[in-house]
Amino acid sequence: MFNLPQALKRLVIGRAMRSEELGETLLPKRLALPIFASDPLSSVAYATGEILLVLTVGGTAFLYLTPWIALGVVALMAVVVLSYRQVVHAYPSGGGSYEVVSRNLGAGPGLVVAASLLVDYVMTVAVSVASGVDNVISAFGSLAGHRVALALGFTLLLTAVNLRGVRESGRAFAAPTYLFIGGILLMVVTGLVRLAFGDSPQAPTAHLGVAAEGGRDALQGLGLLMLGLRAFASGCTALTGVEAISNGVPAFRAPKSRNAAATMAVMGVVAVVMFAGVTLLALTSHVHYVEDACQLTGLAGDCHSYTQQTVIAQLAATVFGGSDSVLFYFVQAVTALVLILAANTAFNGFPLLASILAQHRYLPRQLHTRGDRLAFSNGILALALVAGALLWFYRADVTSLIHLYILGVFTSFTLSQIGMVRHWNRALAAGPDPAARSAARRSRAINGLGAVTTALVLVIVLITKFTQGAWLAVVAALLLWLTMRGVRRHYDAVAAELALGEDAPEAPRPRQVHAVVLVSQLHRPTLRALGYAQAFRPDTLEALTVDVEPESTADLRARWEESGLDVPLRVLDSPFREITKPVVAHVRELTAARPGDAVAVIVPEYVVGHWWENLLHNQSALWLKSRLLFTPGVMVISVPWQLTSAGRADRPARRAPGAVRRGEPTRGR
Repeated sequence: MFNLPQALKRLVIGRAMRSEELGETLLPKRLALPIFASDPLSSVAYATGEILLVLTVGGTAFLYLTPWIALGVVALMAVVVLSYRQVVHAYPSGGGSYEVVSRNLGAGPGLVVAASLLVDYVMTVAVSVASGVDNVISAFGSLAGHRVALALGFTLLLTAVNLRGVRESGRAFAAPTYLFIGGILLMVVTGLVRLAFGDSPQAPTAHLGVAAEGGRDALQGLGLLMLGLRAFASGCTALTGVEAISNGVPAFRAPKSRNAAATMAVMGVVAVVMFAGVTLLALTSHVHYVEDACQLTGLAGDCHSYTQQTVIAQLAATVFGGSDSVLFYFVQAVTALVLILAANTAFNGFPLLASILAQHRYLPRQLHTRGDRLAFSNGILALALVAGALLWFYRADVTSLIHLYILGVFTSFTLSQIGMVRHWNRALAAGPDPAARSAARRSRAINGLGAVTTALVLVIVLITKFTQGAWLAVVAALLLWLTMRGVRRHYDAVAAELALGEDAPEAPRPRQVHAVVLVSQLHRPTLRALGYAQAFRPDTLEALTVDVEPESTADLRARWEESGLDVPLRVLDSPFREITKPVVAHVRELTAARPGDAVAVIVPEYVVGHWWENLLHNQSALWLKSRLLFTPGVMVISVPWQLTSAGRADRPARRAPGAVRRGEPTRGR
C-alpha cells in the first residue's frame, strides 16, 4: 500500500540505515574539516566587518586600532587552538568542554558549559545564515525585501541535508568550503600583489566619508579603551565553532584523537591566514563599513535606500574589477554558500552534545535516539526550530543577532581550560614516568595560558556586550541550566521509585480482577472485545455503555437482550451527553470499593488504513484511555478490529479465542 508521508520522508532523508552501518558514517579528515571547521573558517567573512562597525562610531579616527585588535584576535585563536588540541587527546570520547568540566570541576559547572554551548550553537545557525543572506543581497540587491524568507528557506534546507546523515552532509559541504578558502586566498594574494607593485586597490566606499556619532570622535582614556575592547570583543566572533572538533571526535575515523588534532591544527592555520589577509586588505583599500548607512557622507542618493555591501563584497569588487567580473560573483557565491553551510557546525555539535546530556539524564531521552539515517534527528529538528524562530523574530539581521553571540563560547572556553589544568594536576599527582610528566607539565602550561586568556576575554565580552543584547543569552543559558537540573531530578525520582531493593518483595498480585468492556454498539468489534475479556477469566465481567441518546440506548438494550449474551449490560446516565466523565467516575468507584483488586477496562476500537479516515471517526476511545491511565489500579486494554482499508481481508469473521456465544455462560455474572 502506497504511503505518501513515508514516501516523502524517504525522498528527503533517504533509505533507513541499519545500526551496524554506523561505522560507514565515520569521517576522514578531508570531510571532517568542512563539517566541523566551516564555522570558524566562514567567520572570516564577518569578523573584520564587526571590528570596523565598532571603530567607525568615531568616524575614521580610530581605524588605526584595527591592526592591533586583529593581532589580538590572531593570538587568541592560536592559544585556543593549542588548548583544545590537548582536550582532543585527553578526552577522545567526545563531549568536549562539557565532559572536561563535568569530570574535573563537577556536574554544576558542567551544566553551565552545556547550557552555554547549546545556546551558542543556536546562535551559530542564526548568525551564519543571516550573514550568508547578507552576502547574497550584496550581489543581488533586489532580494533585500526577501531577507527573512531566504534565511528560513536556507535553514530548512540545512535541516533536510543533516537529516540524511553526517557523512552525506560532509560530502555536500566539502566543495563549497574548499572553494571559499580558495576564493578568499586568491582575492587576498591578488590584492596584496597589486599593492606590492604600486597598484593600490581602492574600495567602492573609499571616497565616502564617515560621520562620527556625537562626541565619539574625541574619545580618550577610559572611553578609548572601552571602544577598543568592544571592537576586540566583536572581532572574537572569529573564534566561534573552534570547540566543535573536540565535541565531535567520535565522528572521526581511527585514530580518532590524532585525526581530530590534525584537523584542528589545519583549521587554525587557515583561519588565521584568511582573517589576517582580509583585515590587511580592508585597511589598505580603505573599506568604510558602518552600522547605519546614514553615517556615510557623500552618498549620491538617499542613505535610507542605500544597500551597504559587506566587507568581502567590497574587497572582491575592488580586487577583481567590480560587479562585472565573474570572479566577483564567484567570491560572493562561495562566501554566501559557506556562511550558510557554516551552520552545519552547529547541526553536528548541538545534536551530539544534546545526546550526551540525554544519556546523562539532563535532557529528554528522545534526544539520545538515532533516526533512520543514524543521525540524532530529534536534536537536529529542535535546533532548526529554535534557530528559525530567532531568525524570524530578529528579521535575520546580523547586527541584532551578533550581540547575543560568543558569550557562551568563552564561558565554555574558560571553564574547559580550568578543568584541563586540574586534569593535568591529577595526572602529575599519579606519578607517571619522567617523559610523561614533562608532557603533562607542557600541556598544563598551555591550558593554563588558555584559561587566563579566555577568562580575560570573557570579562571583556560580558562588559562590552551585556547591555547590547548579551543579557538575553545569559538569561537563556540560565533557564536552560535550570531546566536540565529539573529534568535530572525527575529522572532520578522515577528511577528511585521504580528501583528494586535487595529485599524487594515478590511482584504484587491483585486479589481479584474485575473486567469492564466498553460498548457503543452491538457489532463485531464488541463481540471480539467480549471474547478476549472472557479469555483471561476475570472474577467479574460487565459491559458498560453511556446513555448519550436515549433512542440508541433503548435499541442497544433490546438487541442485547435478544442476542442472549450472558454478560450484564450496565447503562450510565449522562444528562450532559458526555462519555468520558461517567465512565471514569464508574471505574474509580470500582477501585475505591475494592482496594487491592484490579480493574481491567477493555476498549474495542477499529483501525483504519488511511490517515484521512481518522478524521471521519471520533477519537473518544483515545481520550478515554488517556484519562483512565491516570487512575491507580486500572489496566486499559485495547482490542483492535482492523478494517479492510487497514489490510484486513474481506472474509467471514472467525470466532476469537473465548468468544461469547448466545446462551454460553460466563464467569463472574
